[in-house]
Order: sequence, then structure tokens, then C-alpha cells
Amino acid sequence: MASLLLSACNNDKNTQATTGAATTAPQQAVTDTTATGETAGMAAAEKVVYINTDTLLTNYQYFKDVSTRLKGKAQKTEANLRSQADAFQKEVAKYQQTGAGMTAEQQASTEQKLAQKQQQIQERGQKAGNDIAAEEAEEMKKLYDRVEAYLKKFCEEKGYKMVLSYARGNSAILYGVSSLDVTSEVLTGLNQEYEQEKKKK
Repeated sequence: MASLLLSACNNDKNTQATTGAATTAPQQAVTDTTATGETAGMAAAEKVVYINTDTLLTNYQYFKDVSTRLKGKAQKTEANLRSQADAFQKEVAKYQQTGAGMTAEQQASTEQKLAQKQQQIQERGQKAGNDIAAEEAEEMKKLYDRVEAYLKKFCEEKGYKMVLSYARGNSAILYGVSSLDVTSEVLTGLNQEYEQEKKKK
């Protein structure tokens, strides 16, 4: 998420020369002869804003829905594998109780079958783990794509050039004034967009 949000929001309309009514508000503030140096500096600084990624992920409904679904799927898979493992252990226990009365050939055959079952359970567990990890990676990619697409529109509308990410204890931003924090605004927009998508389904 940090690498995603540390992205430039290039807005060609804001970088090209404009005339008349096409001049944007930030440009007017900079070129206005009555503007002070402080005002111009603030206008330039506010081209860069930041988002608290912890807050975003905690409150973005799309991410919460995906997390709930993946967690449920993982728990269901784990329960299924545990059931298979328990059944296998019962077979092993039964063999330990009755194996002494079997012929050497029967013992060898039973042990071979048990070994094959054990290997199959291990392979299923490994495959299930890989499948879940792959699905989680795919869902995170979708999340990044959604947030990035929204931020591009957001930056175009607001005239921002870059959105930085902030996460407590894991961020290049040690401090930022609250006026540059657009987390709430972005979060509201993302949730509204997602709610509209769900209504269409």
C-alpha cells in the first residue's frame, strides 16, 4: 500500500499554459500580484498531500468485505484439512491396535496405503495454502488498482500532484500538518464508489 500511494498524480491540465477562464484557482493564487509569498508557498505545498494507510484499510468497506470473505474461506479449508487429518490419525491408531494380528504382507500393504494417504493430505494442505496465498495476492492487486484509479481522479479534480502514504512506525513522513491529510475525503469517496457498485449487482 505504501508503494502504491507514493505515486505522482500528473495533471497535464495544471502544467500546461492556460488563459482566461481556463486558469485554475491554485495558479491564480500564485500569479495574483496581491498574493504574499506565504500564500504562494502554501498553494505550492498543497499540491502534495498524504493518506494514513492504516486508517484507509481499517475503514475501506471493500477491503473489509474481501478480508472477511478470504478469512471465511481459509477457515473452511483449514477445517476440512483438519477433518482429513483426524480421520487419518484414527486409521493409524486402528492399525496400531490390529496390526499385530496381520500377516507381514497385510502389514506392508496397510502401511503403504497409510503412507500414501499421509502424503496426499500433506499435498492438499500445501496446495490449499498456495491457492489462498495466490487469491490474497490477487485481491490485494485489485485493491491497489481500485485505490490508484480513484486517486488519479481525485488528484485531477483537486489539482494535487502527489499523494504520499503515512503509516505509524513505517513511513517516510515523520510529520505532516493536518490540512494535508486527505484520508477522510478519499475514504468517503472510495466507500461511496464501492456502495454504488454493490447496488448495481
